[in-house]
Amino acid sequence: MKKPPRKYKTIFISDVHLGTLNSKVKEAIHFLKNTRCEKLVLNGDIIDGWQLNRGSVWTKEHTKFIRHILKKIEKKKLEVIYLRGNHDDILSRFLPMKFGTLSIVDDFIHDTPNGKFLVLHGDVFDTITKNFVFLAHLGDWGYKLLMSLNRWYNKYRAWRGKEYYSLSKAIKAKVKAAVNFVSSFEEKLAKLAQAKGCNGVICGHIHTPADKKIGDFRYLNSGDWVESLSAIVEHFDGKMELVYFHDFVVDYPMKKDAVEEDADEDALDLTRIGVVAEDMLHHA
Repeated sequence: MKKPPRKYKTIFISDVHLGTLNSKVKEAIHFLKNTRCEKLVLNGDIIDGWQLNRGSVWTKEHTKFIRHILKKIEKKKLEVIYLRGNHDDILSRFLPMKFGTLSIVDDFIHDTPNGKFLVLHGDVFDTITKNFVFLAHLGDWGYKLLMSLNRWYNKYRAWRGKEYYSLSKAIKAKVKAAVNFVSSFEEKLAKLAQAKGCNGVICGHIHTPADKKIGDFRYLNSGDWVESLSAIVEHFDGKMELVYFHDFVVDYPMKKDAVEEDADEDALDLTRIGVVAEDMLHHA
């Protein structure tokens, strides 16, 4: 017998990056198919316009994600709030927009029995993204390169019988500037939310899921569907929780599709890729 879906009042997800090879769109669809909610918040960078503009590939799975959301709006009368991110910033010139139960906005205040949360993508406090667009695109290119190496490195690890390992998370954790950036990002968002009369914030953008207290203030980051595979959920009593797909899939197993290998995989030296990746970690 099929297990009934998990029910929440609200689900917040961000940074799916549809239109990129690194998007874990199948996992995102699986999560949404096995959950129900009254409100779904898509908190920015759902579609990666930057990569699509550079010729990235849009797959059938990416279309399935969009169709799944639209079907829920049509059949379930689901309220969906889509927030502009920096990778889908083309939307900013048209905001706000509303089509039935679908709203597209920059930010909004989410009321719960336990207080108010400012909900926004978070790039408003990313100085490089906002003021140095060329550097932001250069950084995005570097991240894409790192994620490509990460994909092949984990094929090497799987070949050796090891579990998944995130290169970018390990490097960010070792680089002091990245750690300081995350800390500053959290503090600035907290001050903005407090200025708007909120006692919490829900954001995305930095691909670093979090549920923490900054004094009496609640900071929540929904993470991403590239590496973290995480979401923020609101229960019917107003309780907010950070959930991870690796825990969710234990109760809702995902069917294993036939692995689609790249045509040139056999030409790659997986051992060499593993050595290069581990050397990067050593020198980070």
